[in-house]
Amino acid sequence: MDPGMNHLLKWGIENSDASGGEPLAESASANRLNAEALAALLGGPSDAELMNASMKAITSADVTLDNKLTAFDNLEQLVETIDNANNLEILGLWTPLVQQLQNEESELRRMAAWCIGTAVQNNPKAQERLLVLEAIPTLLNLALSDPAPNVRQKAVYALSSGVRNYQPSLNVLLRLLPEQLIGRSAAAVDAGDMGAIDQIMTNLRERSKGLCLG
Repeated sequence: MDPGMNHLLKWGIENSDASGGEPLAESASANRLNAEALAALLGGPSDAELMNASMKAITSADVTLDNKLTAFDNLEQLVETIDNANNLEILGLWTPLVQQLQNEESELRRMAAWCIGTAVQNNPKAQERLLVLEAIPTLLNLALSDPAPNVRQKAVYALSSGVRNYQPSLNVLLRLLPEQLIGRSAAAVDAGDMGAIDQIMTNLRERSKGLCLG
C-alpha cells in the first residue's frame, strides 16, 4: 500500500469512536493528517507542478508583489531537496530564476539570490547550471553594488554555495574579485579548501556591509 494511503487509513481508524466507527469531527488528533496522505487521497500537485506554478506566479505581470514573494518562498523551500533542485533544469526554470537577479524590485532580487544559493548548495549539477548561465558575475555585481543590503547579503550566500567544491565557478569568481578580497594568490585557492573559501566570503561580506550607496 502507498505510504500516504496507509497513513490516511491509520488516521481514520484512530479518529473513529469505539462504538459506531463514526469519525470524531472535533478530535484534536485530526490535525495529525499529514499533507502527503491528503495529497494521495485528493490527487494533489507534485513538487514539479508546484515549482512550475511558483515560477509562473513570480514572472506574471498580474500577480502582486506579496504573492510573488510567497511563491518565491515556496520555491526556495522546494529546492532544498537535491532532486527538486536538479529539476530546475528539467523544467526549464533556471533561466527565469537567474533573470530575477536583475528584477527592478529589490525583494525579488533578494529572493532569487536566496533560492539560487539553496539550489546549488552541495550540488555540482546545479552549480554547473549557474556557471553555464553566467550568473557568477551577476551575483558578484549584486554583492558589491546592489543598493539593498539584504540583496547584497543573499548574493554573497549564493556565491558561497556556488563555488564551494566546484573549481570552475571559483575560477570565474577569482578572476573577477578585487585582489584584496582574495587574500592570497588566486592560483593557490582550491575550491575544496573551506578555510580559504570562508576567508574570501568573509572579506566579500565585510566589503558588502561597508558599502554606503545612494
